[in-house]
Amino acid sequence: MMRRRTTLLTGCTALVLALGATACGGGPVSAGGGDKPLGGQTVTVAGVWSGAEQENFQKVLDAFAEKTGAETEFVSTGDNVSTVVGSKIEGGNAPDVVMVPQVGVLKQFAEAGWLKPLSDTTQKSVSANYANVWKNYGSVDGTLYGLYFKAAHKSTVWYSPDALTQAGVQPPKTYDEMLRAGRTVSDSGLAAFAVAGQDGWTLTDWFENVYLSQAGPEKYDALAAHELKWTDASVVEALTTLGELFRDEQLVAGGQKGALTTDFPGSVEKVFGPEPEAGMVYEGDFVAGVAKDQFGRSIGEDADFFPFPAVDGGEAPVVSGGDAAVVLKDGKNAEAGMALLEYLATPEAAAVWAGAGGFLSPNQKLDAASYGDDVTRATAESLVQAGDSVRFDMSDQAPAAFGGTKGAGEWKILQDFLRDPSDPKATAAELEAAAAKAYGN
Repeated sequence: MMRRRTTLLTGCTALVLALGATACGGGPVSAGGGDKPLGGQTVTVAGVWSGAEQENFQKVLDAFAEKTGAETEFVSTGDNVSTVVGSKIEGGNAPDVVMVPQVGVLKQFAEAGWLKPLSDTTQKSVSANYANVWKNYGSVDGTLYGLYFKAAHKSTVWYSPDALTQAGVQPPKTYDEMLRAGRTVSDSGLAAFAVAGQDGWTLTDWFENVYLSQAGPEKYDALAAHELKWTDASVVEALTTLGELFRDEQLVAGGQKGALTTDFPGSVEKVFGPEPEAGMVYEGDFVAGVAKDQFGRSIGEDADFFPFPAVDGGEAPVVSGGDAAVVLKDGKNAEAGMALLEYLATPEAAAVWAGAGGFLSPNQKLDAASYGDDVTRATAESLVQAGDSVRFDMSDQAPAAFGGTKGAGEWKILQDFLRDPSDPKATAAELEAAAAKAYGN
């Protein structure tokens, strides 16, 4: 395929992008003036973000443009990144950079030969600024293709402080304590949990937190790679533990039927909306954005979180998700796209979005003071301090047919389990059959 290529960036230009301090002649260059190494070039970025997320990422792109002189264009793909990007490549209109939300999709792109390995400058930044786990999740067969710019902390349970105070309970430290606290909240007049069963991905997150804590990281990794079968006793045990919550009408707002008709925003509304129905909702740090933006809650005052508690004596889990920036070989300005990744790898770039809100960075060099409130700061510090014990969302590591398709695979099977959690072994067998088909083994 014919495509216009840009001149390869020199090591000096990369330094200018990273530090905004030195030009090739040795003279000082300000972040917003002087040398504009990418003037006249346009970097096209594709990603799932829309609304506030897209607006905040645009602030990062604008900062990059101010530094380098490049123009930027963001294209929202919707949820099906793989299909949209594939069609653009086939049509000769590939973006330069894609923000990939799933490890499985990053691997798919790499195996299709679509990606450029990250530059030496970016690789050095990743080695210096990130825990090894993020490098591993961005690599395929030992080659680093993805830079994790935005992360999610999926081991947070959000609650109404008023609800817990009125029930006389404190944020729990163990899973059993959480269920007992939930029953006490229920006795005080509210259901314990709003469960977003209409969105199957939330159920995978519930399972992953229970499984990581109960079974441990080695089995979690093996199950994520389908080196361990879903019929393993550890899976049945985790489903049994989760089923205790799902079947308890006292714990789940609206019972199983109500949960299956509640989507993610609706689950947040049931806790933080004008007419609360539950005291707690489990999901990632992004709950805070919905509670604040849609329901006017003050984070840290009338909306707060506690870490997902340890299960059966295991370690408290830290499950994460994230968006990895990759550079497509077929982009018209792929080299300028690589320069964008060199910028995104810096704490400076992360600080732009951190200040805007709705963002966590896995970059260990980002000053926590960049975050706009104490709760977000605490969430970010929890994610960074977890280091290599962080595990990426398991369903996002799986082939999309198993871990990422509405009405199919793991999403559908766990919805069926929520509807009737009476036979964990049968559910495990269904999961294994679907996984074996999707993984091809």
